Amino acid sequence: MYELFPYSYAGQQADDGGLRQHRWTFSGHHLRRDDGLRFSGILDSKMAAVDDHRRDSAVSDSLPKPRSHTLTDGAHRAPARAMLRASGLCDDDFKKPLVGVANTWIEIGPCNYHLRELAQHVKEGIRAAGGTPLEFNTVSISDGITMGTEGMRTSLVSREVIADSIELVTRGNLFDALIVLVGCDKTIPGGIMALARLNIPGLILYGGSIAPGQFEGHSVTIQDVFEAVGMHARGGMTDARLSSLESAACPGAGACGGQFTANTMALVSEFLGIAPMGLSSVPATNAGKAAAGRRAGELVLELLRRDVTPSKIITKAAIENAITGIAATGGSTNGVLHLLAIANEARISLSIDDFDRISSRVPILADLKPGGRFVATDLYAAGGTALIAKRLLAAGLLRGDCITVTGRTLAEEATAAKETPAQQVVHQLDAPLKPTGGLVILKGNLAPEGCVVKVAGHNLLNFRGPARVFDNEEAAFAAVENSTIKAGDVVVIRYEGPKGGPGMREMLAVTAALVGAGLGDSVALLTDGRFSGATHGLMAGHVAPEAVNGGPIAALADGDTIVFDIPKRQLNVELSTADIQKRLTVWKPPAPRFSSGVMAKYALLVSSSSLGAVTSVPASFSSLAQPVLNALPPSRLPETRTL
Repeated sequence: MYELFPYSYAGQQADDGGLRQHRWTFSGHHLRRDDGLRFSGILDSKMAAVDDHRRDSAVSDSLPKPRSHTLTDGAHRAPARAMLRASGLCDDDFKKPLVGVANTWIEIGPCNYHLRELAQHVKEGIRAAGGTPLEFNTVSISDGITMGTEGMRTSLVSREVIADSIELVTRGNLFDALIVLVGCDKTIPGGIMALARLNIPGLILYGGSIAPGQFEGHSVTIQDVFEAVGMHARGGMTDARLSSLESAACPGAGACGGQFTANTMALVSEFLGIAPMGLSSVPATNAGKAAAGRRAGELVLELLRRDVTPSKIITKAAIENAITGIAATGGSTNGVLHLLAIANEARISLSIDDFDRISSRVPILADLKPGGRFVATDLYAAGGTALIAKRLLAAGLLRGDCITVTGRTLAEEATAAKETPAQQVVHQLDAPLKPTGGLVILKGNLAPEGCVVKVAGHNLLNFRGPARVFDNEEAAFAAVENSTIKAGDVVVIRYEGPKGGPGMREMLAVTAALVGAGLGDSVALLTDGRFSGATHGLMAGHVAPEAVNGGPIAALADGDTIVFDIPKRQLNVELSTADIQKRLTVWKPPAPRFSSGVMAKYALLVSSSSLGAVTSVPASFSSLAQPVLNALPPSRLPETRTL
């Protein structure tokens, strides 16, 4: 684990794009030419240990170009070099490996807003280590902004677009190595999926968490704003207080602060070993993030030199380590969906039942929001993700021999953790918050393929109540706002699954409104859609099969009695199999919401949520039709697979 310390710099380091010509800076949203570089950053002397490691693992002067030589070398490649020279490259750049810097920067929301600046430091590290960085952008959708709207349907779809677009640019430009800068929820799994699919040396660098806001003397996150909407609707908060909270909750750049989906997946990436532990989790506005970016840029060249590819890092044992990390921190249910998708790309057998098996033996050790007291910046100050790994390693719950992108094993990273005295974020093994982990998988006549329940942050193990059935999120939210949902109800939101949505929207607007209305502990909810990582309470998501495919959830009617039994891992409706089938014989699926464009293509190709809601080539596609994979040598050609 790398220990980072703050340092200051005057002005902003200008980015030359990996080139040797003009330099540019940003003022607000405006790009300005700057012929003088005013960077004056001086690392704290405490960085000496990191510098020693750099010298010990220095990249050789002669680095391999296993793919890019096809693009840049030889007289016949003069046209390509001519165009690259117009972008500022020179002879020396063509002699070096081409390293793709996939940036998920977007100025819509705080999660990825700072990644443009972080990319400058990453590219510095790549150049210093002997590579030629070439930055490109992909897409990002802010869950927090689109939540509760039609726009939220695009969020999970974006995961596939991110992975596909990174794959396209990397294959098209024959990059030798790749680093992916990520922030908001779907950018992290999308980036990991692309790395697993391409299987060239590379790593993930998380932009880091946002700092908490301050409101009326205490720390707040975006979760508090969503829950305040419910309070406001019930008359429990004035317009002025809501406005004040809104203005305070997000004080700067960085991903949402609790152990919501972004921070859950950031931890996953570190426990997988595909993100550098101690660098990736540095908070977004911490002064040490610049040094973290530079070091990550150097690391990707070390991976190239040693030919360490994602397939050597992302193994079944590493995935089980990541599941253990989610369970121990009360992480987001979205971690189930995304790890299933990552395993699919890595061609590793993983089922929804593996999550329940692992979670049942892992204690909850981290007291993190949404169910706990602290946020990601508190965890970093307490000792970071490495401290959680250290606890779990001591308990024999991790495979410590798994390798990571730092060149160390997970055990070595964990052992290097430094715990802050008297910290309260990560509990001792003999005093866990709960004896078993934060995720359970339920099955039964309502979810034959399974569903996911997050048990961190509440103590409800059994619930029985009448169904209140809604065919979309908006109708359910209106019922909460109109105070027609009562204590003891089971709110059912259907036709929001991967195909039916399409896009499997998150129900945070509804769940937060229920909490804000004082119903968080007295109402249960189930959906074939998803829940935000900021959700807490008794909520069953990813119910499969989904309604649009004729799953039992489509047969539910108002007043049906639904029973949650967490200890027995059951979710049932008190109807016989014959009754459910009778209702389904007269059921008709709704017309698709989209008949063209990306949403229609996604709905056509997406799998069940129990398989990760991945898009895949239809089984009818001939196995004889092989894709052109010039970007990869024969030893790395992917195997043909079907879901």
